[in-house]
Amino acid sequence: MDAGTIATFDPSTDSDSFRGALGTFVTGVTVVTTDSPEGPVAIVANSFASVSLDPPLVLWSPAKSSKRFEHFAGSRRFAVHVLAADQRDICAAIIKSKTAIKDVPTHLSHCGMPIIEGALATFECSLEATHDAGDHVIVVGRVTKTHHRGGEPLVFHAGNYGEFTAT
Repeated sequence: MDAGTIATFDPSTDSDSFRGALGTFVTGVTVVTTDSPEGPVAIVANSFASVSLDPPLVLWSPAKSSKRFEHFAGSRRFAVHVLAADQRDICAAIIKSKTAIKDVPTHLSHCGMPIIEGALATFECSLEATHDAGDHVIVVGRVTKTHHRGGEPLVFHAGNYGEFTAT
């Protein structure tokens, strides 16, 4: 679709166009990690947002259809990592395999959560609430510890990964 064309559609009957419209919003790229009986597990998520400063809350939304959903739906703690522009390879590896986190440079937090080294920001969370939301679940986490550094983020727009450069 060219820049001058405006498409109007019913999102309940045209999910491809709805997905395309959602894709116009530039998002950061996060990886959510948790521990599980199978060891550390990770999932890529662009559905991350701040909720509250007091108390410190964030949210993310895993798809119920994800093969990794069961690991995160029942998790009482997790960590959300905002990836740096130079961490695209980490994102690609985790998309391919839920256990790829074992090959990513990490360390364990004080409570045993896998923490990705080099992320721009990490939010260690305990589960605050979950809310059913159609084909996803909204997971609200209470942030118990945060780490952050400067750098350029990895971003996602219209099905493509890229970089943000400040002007």
